[in-house]
Amino acid sequence: VICGIMIRTFGTGSVCARLLTRGSKYATCRAAHHSGSFDVAVIGGGIVGLASARELILRHPNLTFTLLEKEKELSLHQTGHNSGVIHSGIYYTPGSLKAQLCVRGAMLTYQYCQKKGVPYKKCGKLIVAVEREEIPRLKALYQRGQVNNVQDLRLIDAKAIREKEPYCRGIMALDSPNTGIVDWQLVALTYGKDFQEAGGTVITDFEASDIKVAAESAAGSAEGLKYPIIIKSSQGKEVRCRFVLTCGGLYSDRLSEISGCSSEPRIVPFRGDYLVLKPEKNYLIRGNIYPVPNPRFPFLGFHFTPRMDGSVWLGPNAVLAFKREGYKLFDFDTQDFINAVSYRGLQKLVMKNIVYGMGEIYRGVFTSAQVKNLQKFIPELSPSDVLRGPSGVRAQALDAEGNLVDDFVFDGGKGELGSRILHVRNAPSPAASSSLAIAEMIADELEKRFQL
Repeated sequence: VICGIMIRTFGTGSVCARLLTRGSKYATCRAAHHSGSFDVAVIGGGIVGLASARELILRHPNLTFTLLEKEKELSLHQTGHNSGVIHSGIYYTPGSLKAQLCVRGAMLTYQYCQKKGVPYKKCGKLIVAVEREEIPRLKALYQRGQVNNVQDLRLIDAKAIREKEPYCRGIMALDSPNTGIVDWQLVALTYGKDFQEAGGTVITDFEASDIKVAAESAAGSAEGLKYPIIIKSSQGKEVRCRFVLTCGGLYSDRLSEISGCSSEPRIVPFRGDYLVLKPEKNYLIRGNIYPVPNPRFPFLGFHFTPRMDGSVWLGPNAVLAFKREGYKLFDFDTQDFINAVSYRGLQKLVMKNIVYGMGEIYRGVFTSAQVKNLQKFIPELSPSDVLRGPSGVRAQALDAEGNLVDDFVFDGGKGELGSRILHVRNAPSPAASSSLAIAEMIADELEKRFQL
């Protein structure tokens, strides 16, 4: 049953900087400043880490920055496995950080993509009511979107639904024309290119395994005084710095614990599996089609998502992943599994959603069961029209009471190390859509804490 809880939704010996992308389009190499010593080190090469590093170096061009990534390439995990939607900010509580950051982040994303020549499409989104009982909730969403200052929202009837989506059936829908799609991995890599061009150093294949204050400086050297923090990799390499920002995603809790922070909120990984329309059936979908959220469950449900490459994804479901970066059904890591299932917060979440969880297991195994849900919106869809598609893993933060942590969590730690480190413990969805606005907020927080 645990497996079925639904969550919506994700060696440089010379210390050279490498921005590795698909096809090495942006591949560069730059000698590190002072043999691996920097003013600020950012740990984590996903979209939040890259956006934050970019924002910081643009604000403080006279400081030295490095970004450390444990993989050989950037943005391989949550950033490289998401649905590609640019969310507009409809769903979130008015006045909340999520609402403010998403609305601003979407605006900044479109401006950035336009300026940088990153392809995107404003294909829009319909949130479709297929039952009469959903209409009051749909109208409430419309009001919420209005308060959140989401532009150009309108409620449309069944005829207008068919005009926008000829194969979609519903009795009323919320039309969000400014919702779009983009390749978020490409966006993140472009952030990384900006960071390097501004003088930042990207170090890949550097898995941070320890962060500590230098015991003493080497004889005749001021390194220990000027750069008191040592970040050590699992391969024994070291980087020294004055301050540290961690944006660890699926490993944010473990990075935080290194510096003496609490083990909570705990990261529990959930894998989301997509179906993909067969290419000859792509004509069925023009833009994003979402269900009206069910208040009994804090999840968005299955949806239809066109992609920049022309494909159409359907889903996702979400099941407990037995490995934090486990994208396949049988991927397994003993430590990750035990940490998850022994956590009281996950156990409580399971008990609160046991029936829904069992349904998720069933729908995950039987494609026809997933298609049956989707047919409420696209009646012409049949099980023979879909294939099993890609998967992503979302870093879901949980507290000990089994509540989904739905807000931003910053942490530091204790003592000298705690005064020089900022952990982004949780950057909730839609972090990609909000990434440039989140980066502004993180940079503000870093400046306040460290007086940069």
